[in-house]
Amino acid sequence: MRLIDYFDRGVRHFPDRACLVDGELSKSYREVAAMTYRIAGCLLAGGLKPGERVAVLSPNSAAAFECILGLLRANAVWVPLNARNVIGDHLHFLGLTGCTHLFYHSQFAPQIDRLRAEVPSLRVTICIDKPEGPGVALDEWLKGPSAPVPDINGRPEDLATLLSTGGTTGKPKAARLTNLCWSTMIANFCAEIHYESPPTHLIVAPMTHAAGVITFPLMAQGATNIVISKSAPGEILEAIERHRVTTLFLPPTLIYMLLAHPDLHKHRYSSLQHFIYAAAPMSVEKLRQAIEVFGPVMLQTFGQAEAPMVCTIFSREAHVAGLRSGNSERLASCGRAGLHTRVAIMDDEGRLLPPGERGEIVVSGALVMDGYHENPAATAEMSRFGWHHTGDVGYVDKEGYFYIVDRKRDMIISGGFNIYPSEIEQVLWTHPAVQDCAVIGIPDEKWGEAVKAIVELKPEMKAEPDELIALCKKELGGVKAPKTVEIWQALPRSAVGKVLKREIRARFWEGHARKI
Repeated sequence: MRLIDYFDRGVRHFPDRACLVDGELSKSYREVAAMTYRIAGCLLAGGLKPGERVAVLSPNSAAAFECILGLLRANAVWVPLNARNVIGDHLHFLGLTGCTHLFYHSQFAPQIDRLRAEVPSLRVTICIDKPEGPGVALDEWLKGPSAPVPDINGRPEDLATLLSTGGTTGKPKAARLTNLCWSTMIANFCAEIHYESPPTHLIVAPMTHAAGVITFPLMAQGATNIVISKSAPGEILEAIERHRVTTLFLPPTLIYMLLAHPDLHKHRYSSLQHFIYAAAPMSVEKLRQAIEVFGPVMLQTFGQAEAPMVCTIFSREAHVAGLRSGNSERLASCGRAGLHTRVAIMDDEGRLLPPGERGEIVVSGALVMDGYHENPAATAEMSRFGWHHTGDVGYVDKEGYFYIVDRKRDMIISGGFNIYPSEIEQVLWTHPAVQDCAVIGIPDEKWGEAVKAIVELKPEMKAEPDELIALCKKELGGVKAPKTVEIWQALPRSAVGKVLKREIRARFWEGHARKI
């Protein structure tokens, strides 16, 4: 199965159901399918060969998603470019992947001449929403020659996507995701997330990441996909009620913004069935709040570019059971292993650890990428002992629930003690004035590293550093409590909303030869 085959299942079963809704535009599965054939035919007529790399650079839009489906139908390799990244990131990734075609939104028109000049492989650029701009406009391009689109049976090992690893710890690498990787992800998703009727899916987070990824299993079930281009909390809350949304994905940071929004209690959310959160650990206290507001619909998945979206899944039912039992620890879990994926805890010598012991979370199975594109050294490093190494520290309990303690490289060693920032962040998140936070180790002559918290407060709310330190001491003791707290107006974040701890750390470690 190829990604396009999951969309085609939706076309066969729900041809007249709305597929993409973008503002006033609404297109049925039949109409979207016709557009994908036109795009694929023009790509093939222009000389596109199977396996060539085709990128899409756009904010969330129906047109962008049609281009993604069209290039997949032409048997090209999809290269997602995050619209929130800077031009340097686009140059790096287009060059790394050897893209030959680029579909772009007009807001990126000022970048196109430079991209074409500095990426030698890039030979065709197509503006998807306006007639002017470098290259050719989509409407005009579609009037040109079109070739027949063959019905291709994709092989499991065929490359489908080159997905950016995000670059929160350096230059992004390109994860090679095959048809089999995606089919396994979709199987894991559908094994836990069920619908009795076609869902209504709100696409808010970038469709280049999880919000786009989960669209494929949902389209196979005839989902109507409501596209929003900007992550404005008020608009999200209103859209849930207006469109009777059943499914959406948001990172925890954006959920915190919803919970703090003044219009939170002005809308009804009874249509929600699955509110998926991922991309970072979520505050247990804010998770409780979310369940109170949105209902017993919260669901977490854990994955990464190298093993997309569903390594583990923490079901709605497990959330409810954790609440009823008063088991706060369970609410910090990222769930159990997906049906078609092995997940374990490993030490630095390659030994699998028993329940309760902390080590690195490792994954194996068909969900895992086929290596990093043109980077065998990094591939070998991440696949030691025959398992994919996630870089996340965690443990598994006796019932098979996994818990992420921290990123392996984020661990703080202070006075000989291993301190995991997420434990401290969980406590800080319970303070009613705290919107978000990041805990890091900073240089300290006595302790080697001292624990420091950087806190972002909710609008118009206040908290003093001493107050936050006292809270942590009460809950965690003096060793783990931050020695200092700084209040920042906003934490630095990546294009997908992750807090960039490396940028925060860099401010405090500048001039030091060692960073730990």
